[in-house]
Amino acid sequence: MALAGVVAVAGFAPFGFWPGQLLSMALFASLLLRPGQQAFSIRQSAVLAWVFSFVSLFTATSWLLVAMTRYGGMPIFLAVIALALLTSYLALFAALCAATLAWLRQRWQVNPTICAVLLFPALWLLNEWLRGYLFTGFPWAIIGYAHTASPLAGYAPVLGVLGLGWLVALCAGGLGLMIFTDSRRVRLLVLVAVIALFGGGQYLTTITWTQPLGQPLTINLIQGNVEQDKKFDQDHLNDSLHLYHDLILQSKADLVVTPETALPMLSSQLPPDYLPAINAFAQKNQSAVVLGVAVHDGGSRYANSVLGFSPSYEQQAYRYDKHHLVPFGEFIPFGFRWFVDLMHIPLGDFTKGNAIQAPMQVRDQFVLPNICYEDLFGDEIAAQLASQNSSGKDVASLLLNVSNMAWYGDSIAIPQHLQFSMMRVLETGRPMLRATNTGATAVIDVGARLVTQLPYLQQGILQATVQGRQGVTPYIRWGNAIVMLLALCSLILAAYLTHRSARSCQRES
Repeated sequence: MALAGVVAVAGFAPFGFWPGQLLSMALFASLLLRPGQQAFSIRQSAVLAWVFSFVSLFTATSWLLVAMTRYGGMPIFLAVIALALLTSYLALFAALCAATLAWLRQRWQVNPTICAVLLFPALWLLNEWLRGYLFTGFPWAIIGYAHTASPLAGYAPVLGVLGLGWLVALCAGGLGLMIFTDSRRVRLLVLVAVIALFGGGQYLTTITWTQPLGQPLTINLIQGNVEQDKKFDQDHLNDSLHLYHDLILQSKADLVVTPETALPMLSSQLPPDYLPAINAFAQKNQSAVVLGVAVHDGGSRYANSVLGFSPSYEQQAYRYDKHHLVPFGEFIPFGFRWFVDLMHIPLGDFTKGNAIQAPMQVRDQFVLPNICYEDLFGDEIAAQLASQNSSGKDVASLLLNVSNMAWYGDSIAIPQHLQFSMMRVLETGRPMLRATNTGATAVIDVGARLVTQLPYLQQGILQATVQGRQGVTPYIRWGNAIVMLLALCSLILAAYLTHRSARSCQRES
């Protein structure tokens, strides 16, 4: 099971071997669904699922060790223990899923087919949903992300990443059923159903959910490549200020973007003429500049923000404040001040932005920012677009992610985060611009097509032309409601079929 957990990670970037993930999930499902006397107990099922999920999550998030050791100064053994504790907790959701499945099998006397195609996918969806929401959530590497380039990607504009995970679990349950069933008819039906699901996804990729809006924008995305151990060092603060000032002023584009907290100090600590100079540049060149900075609102209140300067915002800069904050890195959970102090995390207690914020107008396009970790929460981005659409206000035509991945070095965190942004493009039918400190600075067009990107860990300016899009996908309109309803119907149908089968047996006896 541990090996299957490792193989499951191969589905994510930079490896991209999604069939391996599907097969590992099928093996996992087949063990949970073993019939008769071979079936695992509730406790054994929970342990099995915990091991599978723990190994998968520990492998997928191993990049956290870089932040804890190289930049946090933690001894490696303490860092490993900390990561193991985190992933142990996250794996409990999968254990709960498996334990519930085993309990229902015993209590309802459910046949293996119903377990495989109705209960297992619905409970796996519940596992991933809980992991992504409880205690602010940590939905990193949920299984749907592995399918940005598989035929199942066609379902993303309808069901979102959680829905893709439900479909993967449905296929895995069916394939797991094939392993232990003796019925050739069941095996044939499963095979046909899996092929049909993938074929349906491939067909959905041909549907155009959104349409071009206005004129394309020329963009410059700045990758400063400032080392994390120097970024907040007092001896290097002015270096960052000069670096981004010079890179912005040499940019010629409709939209110029810097990474998250490109300016490594509070806005109130900047030289008095710094932001006015950026604004003057934007007015002179009829350009828009988006600047990552921690905006100080007085006292101990400061937000992880982007400020926008353009002819449309000459008197008052556009502002977006990060809404979904990272525990420990951006807000301090009760009782954990010691951990933040141990890790030497600067600016570790931001105030939270509003869940719904307006996009920034850039010529005839509207750009909706999100900051770093926020683009893991596709339902929140979709909710912003849905709110804009229903209110009749300007609806974002481009998505923009600004990030600082320097904490994690040259690790798999960078390509994984890029892949998660691709999922947001599939869900919303809008291009995504990514401006990062060390990578991946990139442009992703509709269909999750990677148009261009800068090499990792190199300073540079990415130049491109991007066409905004208008319209709403089903996922924007309904979010996770569709797949949650499908899962609920699966549970109700499983209960109904099991109850009917039991009554039939009673009548025959």
